[in-house]
Amino acid sequence: MDPAARPDQLDSPIVARIIKLGSRFNARLYALTGGRLGGTWRIGAGLRKPVPVCLLTTVGRRSGQPRTAPLLYLRDGERIVVVASQGGLARNPAWYLNLVAEPQVTIQIGSRTADYRARTAGPEERAALWPRLTELYADFDTYDAWTDREIPVVICEPR
Repeated sequence: MDPAARPDQLDSPIVARIIKLGSRFNARLYALTGGRLGGTWRIGAGLRKPVPVCLLTTVGRRSGQPRTAPLLYLRDGERIVVVASQGGLARNPAWYLNLVAEPQVTIQIGSRTADYRARTAGPEERAALWPRLTELYADFDTYDAWTDREIPVVICEPR
């Protein structure tokens, strides 16, 4: 696949708005129920193989306000690994830009919340983690093929 193979309708402002509203709803539902609802992704490749969801809270780089995003995650020992795929869009998601500006983040998994320091995986780390991430959620490979940017892999280490 190549970026030209990305379905045009996914770049519609309406789709972006629906995704943003869906993410907000998922984050609120997750937070209210301690992850009992909204704690598993069951769309795309997740339909056959559900994927765990965490809530990542960053500090807005412009607003200074907390911003929470529901994200698929991979547990790697004590570390939590997330992917800034944004469905293969041409630009990185806002939550990623926020954590680059301020790497102190909070992650909620189920009803447990902890503080982490986030960083972008280096080339060797990314190469080692990518097969595990695509095993977790096969659509990451599709998103990677749909964009010219290298999709960042983020490693969150406990503080």
